[in-house]
Amino acid sequence: MELATSQADFWLDQKKAVETGKRLEALKQETGVWQALLAELNDAEELAGLEGVDEEMIANLSEQIRRLEARLNGLEFYVLFNGHYDRANAIVSIHAGTGGVEAQDWAEMLSRMYLRFAEAQGWQTEILDRQMGNEAGIKKVMISVKGAWAYGHLRSESGVHRLVRISPFDAEQLRQTSFALVEILPDLPDGEALVIAESDLEWEFHRAGGPGGQNVNKVSSAARLKHIPSGIVVECRSERSQHQNREMALSILRAKLIERQEAEKLDDISKIKGKTERAEWGKQIRSYVLQPYQMVKDHRTGHTETDTGGILDGKIMGFVKAFLRSGRSD
Repeated sequence: MELATSQADFWLDQKKAVETGKRLEALKQETGVWQALLAELNDAEELAGLEGVDEEMIANLSEQIRRLEARLNGLEFYVLFNGHYDRANAIVSIHAGTGGVEAQDWAEMLSRMYLRFAEAQGWQTEILDRQMGNEAGIKKVMISVKGAWAYGHLRSESGVHRLVRISPFDAEQLRQTSFALVEILPDLPDGEALVIAESDLEWEFHRAGGPGGQNVNKVSSAARLKHIPSGIVVECRSERSQHQNREMALSILRAKLIERQEAEKLDDISKIKGKTERAEWGKQIRSYVLQPYQMVKDHRTGHTETDTGGILDGKIMGFVKAFLRSGRSD
């Protein structure tokens, strides 16, 4: 990659060059962390081998080793990322399942959970598309998540999520079960993106509904894109200009097609995002129980936690790590 940056034609495609430069810088930072840790380990080993080491030096050495072990344990987590696209940014889609307003409220709760999780990692997020519920919550939402290893972290979330609680919308305060489907796609830079024939695309442009100012309502800025051979349809309406929505829709389509290619190559549709089952009872990957007790359980790994409030506030790293350590890809 570094050799490519020295080629005479490297900057002819400035967008690709910038993306390559960012990836190269990220790789340098990652290798730099490991090299610094190795250097400190070598220094500690050399110090331990010296003759005439007094008690104070032994105490200092023990403290240094404890610090190095803590750093190594933190870095060990990244060794678990073994997916081809784990370094990539991610696109998170959430669809309310059966259950009407209950499911739509649950979809919005999940949206907030992932936004808070992304914020805690220092990642950038953007709402690409959102369809509000009739009474409360959302019918669906699409979120762009940009940051180091975003897809690697979030791919564990693909599947149906089940909520059990006392309904805030039921005057009789009955316990309700709701479902929402989460899909995770890798958002790849243009240099790695799939080339799609223009003749395979069918575009429609219309006015974007909902909030966003006069421009949203008066200009046909929202883009609807259909890939004719596969039948995949993508809509994007969040950006101010038709051009921006067009680019974003094309990026999402590429990610969906790459996902499909990988699934076909591996003969396993769950390899990247999990099986695209209907969001209903019996298909869930994780259950969030708020009543009559509090517990969140991942049905793939068996990982269980009881801090439901913290989890719904974005503290899901325990589930992410359990999934990666299990070596699962679905």
